[in-house]
Amino acid sequence: MIKPLLFGLCLTINVIRSDPNVPIVITTWGFYNATVKAWDVLKDGGVALDAVEQGASVCEALQCDGTVGYGGSPDENSETTLDALIMDGKTMNVGAVGALRRIKSVISVARRVLDHTKHSFLVGELATQFAVQMGFKEESLTTPESKGLWTKWHEENNCQPNFWMNVKPDPTQHCGPYRELRSSSMDLEPEVQMIINRYNHDTIGMIAIDENGDIAAGTSTNGAKYKIPGRIGDSPIPGAGAYADNAVGGAAATGDGDIMLRFLPSFLAVEEMRRGASPSEAANTAVRRIASHYSNFMGAVIAITKTGEYGAACHGISSFPFVVRDNTREIAEVITITC
Repeated sequence: MIKPLLFGLCLTINVIRSDPNVPIVITTWGFYNATVKAWDVLKDGGVALDAVEQGASVCEALQCDGTVGYGGSPDENSETTLDALIMDGKTMNVGAVGALRRIKSVISVARRVLDHTKHSFLVGELATQFAVQMGFKEESLTTPESKGLWTKWHEENNCQPNFWMNVKPDPTQHCGPYRELRSSSMDLEPEVQMIINRYNHDTIGMIAIDENGDIAAGTSTNGAKYKIPGRIGDSPIPGAGAYADNAVGGAAATGDGDIMLRFLPSFLAVEEMRRGASPSEAANTAVRRIASHYSNFMGAVIAITKTGEYGAACHGISSFPFVVRDNTREIAEVITITC
């Protein structure tokens, strides 16, 4: 049963499932194929961690929306780097990688951090070295398409827009390199805003519950187009990009990562559900918290309880689709809410 709930900020939905023990997977955006793969793992008795890893891997291979996986979102140096997170709601353990270079299977590298280290987060070139030790193939993540995007941005658009502020030369007019601008009247926000939408700052976030009731959540992204090299957004940050707790449920976020990570929206949504809020109410609270400080941000949160009740909320875009698959439906269903 679908119950639309209008909260003023966005239209959310809350769905209560009649059988709390049936496995379920929920995925941000319309990433249908990834959801199907995750469900195939669950329906065959697989564990939630494997479902999230294998589901997100499909999006990486398919380069979903050009914002997941290799060959998308080049940074200022024209390089694609990747971020990912996977979290085990049973153990509360996390594996994450950020600014991963020259390795395609980023969610699987994050899984190796979870399974084979006592750490939680590896970054950059040294994360690549770890991946190679774990048997991953090192290869360029640049494609003709991503190189073409960068060339147009750099050569034709004079590096506009970009993420710099309070530097010289004027970043709204010129490419770098930049130097610090010391001034008593520095801007608090850049004059030219980046375009934030589904095709820029678009992350796959996935939550899965297996037949044992174990919950896993994960994310994978190639970040923001033309980011400053080394930038990491919300996706690989536990509690920001995703969060899971067997005692409560899970949540995942997508959108303007530089803003969203400041509020840990996935953690907040899970904590709201712990307090008794429905998933839609919890997601809406997380989104409202961000919007109260940044009214123009774009983002969405999906949330699910340990019994399979799910919901979502969004802001800054006209609508937000997410995908659900469980035993109550014959195929994965794309559900769209209005923001």
